[in-house]
Amino acid sequence: MGYPLRPAVRDGGYLFVIEMPVQACYNHENKRAERVGYMGNTTFEEEIDRTGRIVYTNLGCSMMPLLRQHRDLMIIEKPAGRLKKYDVPLYKRDNGQYVLHRILKVRGQDYVICGDHCWTKEYGITDRHIIGVLTAVVRDGKTIPVTDWRYLAYVHLWCDFFYVRAAILLAKALLYRMKRKMKR
Repeated sequence: MGYPLRPAVRDGGYLFVIEMPVQACYNHENKRAERVGYMGNTTFEEEIDRTGRIVYTNLGCSMMPLLRQHRDLMIIEKPAGRLKKYDVPLYKRDNGQYVLHRILKVRGQDYVICGDHCWTKEYGITDRHIIGVLTAVVRDGKTIPVTDWRYLAYVHLWCDFFYVRAAILLAKALLYRMKRKMKR
């Protein structure tokens, strides 16, 4: 099954982006996870090896508020060496699922990773899992590189207070579940 092409404005010209869904995490609100893996007949790995970058939109809520589903474009490039704290890698889990989450801690052999809209950390992601790293976000037609001061301020405010954020997101999810149960 192919995915639709949609035009995206880039540097005054048009770039056609394959709108390939990328599952950032299991969506707890609608209880589903989409199967992902191919851009047309090309995998993410093949595409980044061939062109050096991937430009696409995401499917999922795990990187909100940074990335809005089906609205923002992400520019992913091949990493040059070991990644750093706060980098956002595109990686492939052992089960074949593609994920885009943020690095919270760099350990000796692996990374501790979590989505911006998640409260559970993922352990055991190594360099062999990583396909690319986020280098810019295109939001409302404006390119925001990961070196921009506004992006860096967001990252520090959002990640440095991880436990406060996690408590808020967990409370929000519990309230949502209670509300759903009361409707039944």
